[in-house]
Amino acid sequence: MPAVSKGDGMRGLAVFISDIRNCKSKEAEIKRINKELANIRSKFKGDKALDGYSKKKYVCKLLFIFLLGHDIDFGHMEAVNLLSSNKYTEKQIGYLFISVLVNSNSELIRLINNAIKNDLSSRNPTFMCLALHCIANVGSREMAEAFASEIPRILVAGDTMDSVKQSAALCLLRLYKTSPDLVLMGEWTSRVVHLLNDQHMGVVTAAISLITCLSQKNPDEFKTCVSLAVSRLSRIVSSASTDLQDYTYYFVPAPWLSCKLLRLLQCYPPPEDGAVKGRLVECLETILNKAQEPPKSKKVQHSNAKNAILFEAISLIIHYDSEPNLLVRACNQLGQFLQHRETNLRYLALESMCTLASSEFSHEAVKTHIETVINALKTERDVSVRQRAADLLYAMCDRSNAKQIVAEMLSYLETADYSIREEMVLKVAILAEKYAVDYSWYVDTILNLIRIAGDYVSEEVWYRVIQIVINRDDVQGYAAKTVFEALQAPACHENMVKVGGYILGEFGNLIAGDPRSSPLVQFNLLHSKFHLCSVPTRALLLSAYIKFINLFPETKATIQEVLRCDSQIRNSDVELQQRAVEYLKLSSIASTDVLATVLEEMPPFPERESSILAKLKKKKGPGAVSVPDLEDGKREGGELNGGGERGPDSAAMSASNASTPSPSADLLGIRSAAPMGAAPTSTGSLLVDVFSDAGPAAPSTAVNDDGFLSSAPPSEDPATLLSEADELLNKFVCKNNGVLFENQLLQIGIKSEYRQNLGRMYLFYGNKTSVQFASFTTTVSCPGELQSHILSMQLDLNRLNTLPAF
Repeated sequence: MPAVSKGDGMRGLAVFISDIRNCKSKEAEIKRINKELANIRSKFKGDKALDGYSKKKYVCKLLFIFLLGHDIDFGHMEAVNLLSSNKYTEKQIGYLFISVLVNSNSELIRLINNAIKNDLSSRNPTFMCLALHCIANVGSREMAEAFASEIPRILVAGDTMDSVKQSAALCLLRLYKTSPDLVLMGEWTSRVVHLLNDQHMGVVTAAISLITCLSQKNPDEFKTCVSLAVSRLSRIVSSASTDLQDYTYYFVPAPWLSCKLLRLLQCYPPPEDGAVKGRLVECLETILNKAQEPPKSKKVQHSNAKNAILFEAISLIIHYDSEPNLLVRACNQLGQFLQHRETNLRYLALESMCTLASSEFSHEAVKTHIETVINALKTERDVSVRQRAADLLYAMCDRSNAKQIVAEMLSYLETADYSIREEMVLKVAILAEKYAVDYSWYVDTILNLIRIAGDYVSEEVWYRVIQIVINRDDVQGYAAKTVFEALQAPACHENMVKVGGYILGEFGNLIAGDPRSSPLVQFNLLHSKFHLCSVPTRALLLSAYIKFINLFPETKATIQEVLRCDSQIRNSDVELQQRAVEYLKLSSIASTDVLATVLEEMPPFPERESSILAKLKKKKGPGAVSVPDLEDGKREGGELNGGGERGPDSAAMSASNASTPSPSADLLGIRSAAPMGAAPTSTGSLLVDVFSDAGPAAPSTAVNDDGFLSSAPPSEDPATLLSEADELLNKFVCKNNGVLFENQLLQIGIKSEYRQNLGRMYLFYGNKTSVQFASFTTTVSCPGELQSHILSMQLDLNRLNTLPAF
């Protein structure tokens, strides 16, 4: 860049800036600016022969006024005229004004483009750099159309100066980001990649930014850059600080270029060439070794540059995830940073270790730092660091440390920042479910979670615990006992009341034998919370009351008295009023058998992905650290329980679900279900679940091209279907539960219970297609002698949706 001569100083501009600074008020400043604007306008209009110096001075004043926050509506043409000047200072001011004030849709763009073309073809490196800077600053589509094909030629030309190459690379990067469809490298690709071998480090630094961006969109076209990048990185890493003296920053050779090279390599998988891969591994080992060396300077700039390269190297090691030795070394290096005095380093170490924890090679190494991470969760002052510590605990959790980590996270929840409590609740709920071997521990954990952070426990969390308790016979009694004890606390969160009302309404009979939890005691405990709850919770409690009448006939009079009071049957809320009236009438006119049938225990929920996990993924966002999938728990041997997107209070009392799972899923959740235990004692009559569509399998149906159901295609051989059905039927000689029939459209499952001379059988129908069954009905056919002993009821699925939900 040419030196500015002493005569180029603009005294008039300096005086104007001084006057503005000396203004005592805003009004005085505006008055002075208006006076100057009037003077400049008169000069531009009156003096046609204004020299370049004057134009430059007045354009500079306009630019300064604009930067003060005032609108400028003239002077643009004068700035464009400055572009044709042969003086550097005048051309510089013209380009500066255009870069700041000219809109990309301005009518002057064509004139500006012509001036830029002249400068690009002038072969004057200073003028070429000014033109390239202007193109990059404006970055309009018109400029991309005009210069996208010209700039690559300048970039790779052999006679282009290094400073111009740097500007051209960065200008092309800017145009590619704004108009990628117009920047087509084509024939220039290989020559741009070979800029990585350029002798000038500045050219390499600018070119690698361009190549990294291009390779992210077109990795195959630029894959040859990997070997060149490794070669250049090796030369930098193995060089002494004196070898690259002009590009050494506080004893660290070319730190910015090193970081860019490591980031470029993260766009590609590990090199296939053994020599290149070996050279890269050697570079990474050298970077890790240098991190262990004592610092060559106490300045913070030295440690920042050194650590920047280290963290990019660790990111590359994590990206490859193929070198166990490097992964463990990276984990140990990050572990040293966990107790560093610099908050930023502790944060970055925790963040990187979250990713390392997902690797099978380094997971155990990450777990060795659990105590340090727990201490960070408790003692860190910075909330962002505490949140990263919680993320790392979540990522490193497995069966061996699940109880410890969940306990620590629950303990931290009591004092956690409000901004992260909801996410912490979701993580605790997921970990408790994923690693629950003893489901009584899971129930204790979730109830404790509700007690500690009830306001942050979303519906998905307490829905999930209900689903799991319903699907696990072995934990139902313990859940009823535990929730009964939790409800006895003077201050009880509403979510606890919801869980308590649902579980006691379903399984309260399992603890009714203890005088301390007799039916009336359970009812009085629930009803004592009634007036403190919101309308949806009261509606759930009313449903629990009517279930109590079925489970405990001795509470019928007491509950009817509650339903009959004016606060219920004349309630201003339509839902509460309707429930109270219908439940009161049902309990008054229905026989014991009908009550037992209508108020039957909820069937198990079908297996689905946990809605809690889905919510956490949504909350974390696409760019966040990945969270362990609950499917991993299945692979580790942990049986997942129940799980649909429906909530307990809105679920229809049927095992079939309206949403469509994948065709290969176990829709009914009974292939791996344990035999159901004895049902609650109710009546001496045979009970049939009127909410299940019991009966033989409906005729096979298929989906035609119009999306409607039609008869099964003739390609299905009836003899084959019959033989498969016989095989499925044989297993019920020794089992009570299982899949009775299944094809690509329908799954029919059966569950049966027997007690002395009584028995009952459930048939469940699962829709495996992507459309809803229409006019689906079932028929029960049986020998004549059994007809009088079986109560059957056919329900249309549409009518089923209108039944009151619990």
